[in-house]
Amino acid sequence: MEKRVLVTGANGQLGKSLQKIAGQKVKDCKFFFTDVDTLDITMRDDIAAFVKAHGVNVIVNVAAYTAVDKAEEEVEKAYLLNQTAVANLAAVAAATDAFLVHISTDYVFDGQAVTPYSEEMAPNPVSVYGKSKWAGEQAMIQSGCRGVIIRTAWLYSPYGNNFVKTMLRLASSHSEINVVDDQIGCPTSADDLSEVIMRLIARSSTAKNLEIYHFANKGKISWYDFACEIMKLAHKKCKVNPIATKDYPSKVQRPAYSVFNLSKVEDSLNYMIPDWNESLKRNMPEIIYNFEHDIK
Repeated sequence: MEKRVLVTGANGQLGKSLQKIAGQKVKDCKFFFTDVDTLDITMRDDIAAFVKAHGVNVIVNVAAYTAVDKAEEEVEKAYLLNQTAVANLAAVAAATDAFLVHISTDYVFDGQAVTPYSEEMAPNPVSVYGKSKWAGEQAMIQSGCRGVIIRTAWLYSPYGNNFVKTMLRLASSHSEINVVDDQIGCPTSADDLSEVIMRLIARSSTAKNLEIYHFANKGKISWYDFACEIMKLAHKKCKVNPIATKDYPSKVQRPAYSVFNLSKVEDSLNYMIPDWNESLKRNMPEIIYNFEHDIK
């Protein structure tokens, strides 16, 4: 049976990465890439009408409110996109037996762990952003729909705004910058996450329940180490200075530790996850090209 896949948030960096991979190698799937201008996912009736009109049997939700600092002030907007919209998608998926893939975040944890987070560890979000994303997860679980919640972290791509492109921008205008060295995690290539999503779509028709997976690239580093590697690969002479989180002004308590246990997703999907530095090297030429040509 042909899979008819609705992708929300298609104009974001993960949405654009999904469009790229879908255009390259996906068979037996018809994709409907939408964003707020074509489908408002805060309106349940609009989602239901779209799913019915297009015979959608898989939904991939990569839309989200991701402005972590701003969420502390725009609480209603954060919950509207990260909880209400997810509840709407999950309700429609449950009613139509569609398979829902939803992207969540490391911010559902408090970042105080000292060993990699497994899917069984209890969330304890401490920011509005994290709490709204956790509320979205709960809404999906309570809906009874089939699907997968994928928690990810430190996402980057050649598109949109992300840490890699921020470092390139700062290197263009600064001789040196300060980056925190006491927050540990792992960068995630949107291309690699897109590969995992496509594997989940491929097996969606046989999935019976709802699963939670953690996905990032392998390894662990600090933001400082990540910045240094970006400068090296981009041949930038900007000096990177390590600083402590307490010396970096922020409205939000960011996770000090965001390392995931990746064994479940590797074993379940038979996918060898690349190391973060391997994926960064592979992505950098396109990221630099898009940055230099101002391609969003």
